[in-house]
Amino acid sequence: MGKSTTARMFADEGVPVYDADRAVHELYRGRAVAAMEEAFPGVVVDGQVDRRLLGERVIGNETEMRRLEALIHPLVREEERAFLQRARDSLARCGVLDIPLLFETGRETAVDAVVVVTADAEIQRKRVLGRDGMTVERFEGILSKQMPDSAKRLRAHYLVDTGLGMEAARDRVRSILAATAFMTGKSPHA
Repeated sequence: MGKSTTARMFADEGVPVYDADRAVHELYRGRAVAAMEEAFPGVVVDGQVDRRLLGERVIGNETEMRRLEALIHPLVREEERAFLQRARDSLARCGVLDIPLLFETGRETAVDAVVVVTADAEIQRKRVLGRDGMTVERFEGILSKQMPDSAKRLRAHYLVDTGLGMEAARDRVRSILAATAFMTGKSPHA
């Protein structure tokens, strides 16, 4: 859909952005390594979690996936809370939480507003299948775990349609920031 690109657009406008996926990658190189090796022996290579090996253990195995989530999600939430505190301490006018599966995990209740990044299904398919290592089967597996885009759009406070082009998306990000500044009474450039 262009979620990461849109998050970078917010960052380009001076908004702190928390990337949950990046937080997981960092945890797999640090704080989570010992717990992952204990729970899934053999997934740590050269002092970090080998995501391919871990994926082989948990993808398609609901019990193992729940076990992984029970270990990693609390650590990700700790990182998120620390990010939000840093944003508050810096007097940032807002912060962006880039969280995959936000609605699917019930995390939308933890935020003040939800921005859904959307694009036509064919555009999404083309983008995802263009990624290294992506297959049709993996793509369909990812989609099967997600709420349909149409349902997400209905639940959003704001939409960014990246199918209209990157400049239109950037303009939309700026308009969202202007609207949220109006709501908070802060200058959009504060």
